[in-house]
Amino acid sequence: MATSTPYTLRWGIMATGWIAEMFVKDLLTNPAARDVHDVRHQLYAVGSSSNPQRAVDFLTKVKAPSGVKTYGSYAELVADPDVDIVYVATPHSHHFQNAMLALQAGKNVLCEKALTVTVSQARKLVEVAKAKNLFFMEAVWTRYFPLSIKVRELIQSGAVGTVYRVIADLSFNRNLPNGKVDFDDSHRMVNMDLAGGALLDLGIYSLTWLFQTLYHVQPEEDKETPNVVAAINKYHTGADESTSIILQFPKHKSMGIALTSLRVGTDVDGLNSGGPAIRIQGSGGEIQVMGPAYRPLQYKVIKKDGGGKVEVVDCPIPTDPERDWGHGFFWEADECARCLRDGKVQSDTLPWSESIAIMEVMESTLKQGGVTYSDLITNDVYDAQSPLNLGKK
Repeated sequence: MATSTPYTLRWGIMATGWIAEMFVKDLLTNPAARDVHDVRHQLYAVGSSSNPQRAVDFLTKVKAPSGVKTYGSYAELVADPDVDIVYVATPHSHHFQNAMLALQAGKNVLCEKALTVTVSQARKLVEVAKAKNLFFMEAVWTRYFPLSIKVRELIQSGAVGTVYRVIADLSFNRNLPNGKVDFDDSHRMVNMDLAGGALLDLGIYSLTWLFQTLYHVQPEEDKETPNVVAAINKYHTGADESTSIILQFPKHKSMGIALTSLRVGTDVDGLNSGGPAIRIQGSGGEIQVMGPAYRPLQYKVIKKDGGGKVEVVDCPIPTDPERDWGHGFFWEADECARCLRDGKVQSDTLPWSESIAIMEVMESTLKQGGVTYSDLITNDVYDAQSPLNLGKK
């Protein structure tokens, strides 16, 4: 829907950590820098769970324009009548309670990935969004990269024939000489109270590539829930430190292998010398996506009958290092704006059903690996006074 005046979306930011900072820096950039002219974004309010000064400091850090509101509680943020959409940037342990707080207040929501800790939590959020006719989307930013869109189009056009196997990896070698990994036990990557572990934080990207190449590209009536076989090695905190998953899609005779680890690295030397992070293998060729899986900048197409020719396609992200914007978050924000402008409650690129299907795979994987989290972060009963909503331990 083309309009002479761009549609403006007013954002409320829930939490003030690193991911919120990166998202907001991108949000504040001029959409024209990425050749977007139909939508624009306004940073309207920022909320900290318990300390209003953190919200004030956050605005300074991101060099926000004057006039942005700050709140010292999530409840105040979601009660602001002029906030159109709330970006939930808290740890995934908190997503269910935090996103539900916003939905119950009548707010549209963009919720960071992994969407929740359990499938039942994800289903309940979707049920409330549907009942209240609110837009709700999981913030898997990689889905909205022009590179991801091009790769999906290549698959659907038959550029490499029928895709039968996809291998995707997002792993970081964080080994220390003492046998531990380079994270304090309180760090979100390994802290069980924050739903720590490689799968929910990193493996979601490996699964994203499997789903967007093997599941999403299928006609709606042909989509099937995959069979899941998984193996996990656990860290001493109980979090998963290395996880391998095989997904089988029987109807399409295709398989996907999703890998993630804190013990080895996808990119061995930081220069992609080890090859692609994602291999999409079809009957007529292969698409290779260079890592990292969450922010890829290049893909290659190799045809079975190509005589050794490799097509290399670079997909740079518009960026300004001096102002520290251009991370790639703005494309998912643009999707939110377009959906709300057009009266849609979910994104065609990542519909509710697909987020739930991915959560089903992750829940099955964690169960097979014997990873369990506390009742506080796995229960699916909404509580506005939950410690997760009030910034309490």
